[in-house]
Amino acid sequence: MRSVRIRILAGLLVLAAVGVGAWQLLPSKGDAKTITVGTTDGVTSLDPAGAYDAGSWALFSNVFQSLLTFAPGGTAPVPDAAKSCAFVRGDLTTYRCELRDGLTFPSGRTMNAEDVKYSFDRILKIKAPVGPASLFGTLGSVDADGMTVTFHLTSPDATFPFKVATGAGSIVDHTAYPAGKLRTGDRVDGTGPYTLTSYAKDRDAVLTPSRHYQGAVSGTGRPVELRYYATPEALNTAWKDKQVEVATDQLPPGVLAGLNPSDPTQRVYEADGSETRNLYFNTRAGKPLHEPKVRRAIAWLIDRERLAATVYDGTVDPLYSLIPAGLTGHTASFFDDYPKPDPEKARRLLTQAGVSLPVHFTYGYAEGRGAGEQEGAEIKRELEASGLFKVTLKGYEWTAFQKQWASGKLDAYAVGWVADFPDPDTFGAALVGTGSAMNTGYSSKTVDRLIKDSRRFAERTEADQDFRSVQQTVAEDVPVLPLWQAKEYVVTTEDVGGGQYLSDGTGVFRLWSLTTL
Repeated sequence: MRSVRIRILAGLLVLAAVGVGAWQLLPSKGDAKTITVGTTDGVTSLDPAGAYDAGSWALFSNVFQSLLTFAPGGTAPVPDAAKSCAFVRGDLTTYRCELRDGLTFPSGRTMNAEDVKYSFDRILKIKAPVGPASLFGTLGSVDADGMTVTFHLTSPDATFPFKVATGAGSIVDHTAYPAGKLRTGDRVDGTGPYTLTSYAKDRDAVLTPSRHYQGAVSGTGRPVELRYYATPEALNTAWKDKQVEVATDQLPPGVLAGLNPSDPTQRVYEADGSETRNLYFNTRAGKPLHEPKVRRAIAWLIDRERLAATVYDGTVDPLYSLIPAGLTGHTASFFDDYPKPDPEKARRLLTQAGVSLPVHFTYGYAEGRGAGEQEGAEIKRELEASGLFKVTLKGYEWTAFQKQWASGKLDAYAVGWVADFPDPDTFGAALVGTGSAMNTGYSSKTVDRLIKDSRRFAERTEADQDFRSVQQTVAEDVPVLPLWQAKEYVVTTEDVGGGQYLSDGTGVFRLWSLTTL
């Protein structure tokens, strides 16, 4: 998912040890105090068919339901809008769910299987440029019969339940969302734990606990106001001025590096996360980075250690693999092939490629999203210091930036990627498969075959070798260059609890976990 998440600092409970019981640590219904949460992760669209990014999905996991979700610290989907789901044959091509009884939309309509079918069908029909259609590449058709929905897959896919449990699986009211286009406006008609009572794009979203919710979450949360900030600096100002009680994604690197868990006025949660940031290349014919040797030359010039230490003040870790540390299949394939910056090896590759020097290309980044501008400046400096490249930096507002890469207008672009679900597949087809969400134009029969083969294994550790092979091929072709792996930080005031449960790498943003002390 475009843009994690928990090694708790010493003295705090470790979420994995708490397990599903953490889902019961919810505030009582009697306390109506609104908790304010600040973030720089904006919302692309309120329509699930039109968004595939962390900010939108964070909101979706609170106002919509999917058939499945993830328990805190869990790695396998559990029922939410469904009361049960399972593959019905051993070949992993038919997946069937039975819905819970009595789920109602804000209109009063009872949810049925037709709503589920409609929700998936319209994602594939609309195929929004920055939507989640690419996530359902193995979905052939959906059948609805009363309260039973059946998914027919075009090939075995053990990861399909994981995808159903994401924001892309959000179920909409088929009478309230148009079939062939995105819904506009500031309303949401979902059945999640919260109701969206007001929304102002790029400003705030006000959420109140739903009285009608039934699902995996037990109990009800407190009212929450999500406040959106254009830059990490603006979020930090709001935090210091006590305009928000919770700050997450993203404070400036210098601020994160200086957080003190011993400060009695705040609670600090740090996590080893699965969020990564990559440099993507437009590999299409006629583009300046089409030739693999040119992309390999760039791989020989980027200094990840310096990038992490200077731009991010050590709050991220250098990454040499498509799949981050902590997930099945993680390797150090880029370190093996490009162990340290070497301008002479880069020059030899460019000479072999027969290109004119310096190679000119444009590098795009999202303005106000973390340290994207400073990161771009450092990468430009490293590449141009060799005399082999000339880089033009271009910044864009977040939504405009997505449209730029989705239309293939950028030569290179840096984007953060938050795991859609706790499985290495989320770093496979979505990033390097043919027709990937990152729209690099890259296509490899070897990579596609390995990704397809990896989905045959219901026991996901058995897919380890397939993912290792994917990463080796990617290190050779370099359609994407891994830069760093993020840590996760959540900061709350001393009188707000539950921050350690807010997110944990499953893609669910648990606003209902927040409480006042």
